[in-house]
Amino acid sequence: MVKDTQQRLQAARVLTGGDPSRAPAIFRRFGCTGCPVIPGIAGADGQVGGSLSNLRSRVYIAGVVNNTGDNLVRWIMAPQAFSPNTAMPKTGISEAEARDLAAYLYAH
Repeated sequence: MVKDTQQRLQAARVLTGGDPSRAPAIFRRFGCTGCPVIPGIAGADGQVGGSLSNLRSRVYIAGVVNNTGDNLVRWIMAPQAFSPNTAMPKTGISEAEARDLAAYLYAH
């Protein structure tokens, strides 16, 4: 189990260029905990977005774009570029912060 977790963390870092350990604070600072369910983040049990559990195993991000590290980073930064009517707001999250969030989501 520990080895599997470490492998997922390392794979997420390589795939996104982010650091998943920085993500919890970023999720909270930008209010991300109010919309989707984010595994491992206390209070991230919103009902606006779906659960982000096992995001790494999905084919598409939000049902509209192929699930790749770069696409997830771009989706987090500017979701309307992929889906103009999405409920996910543009938050002002930087690319570095988006990479950390993407790494966290792929690791969990």
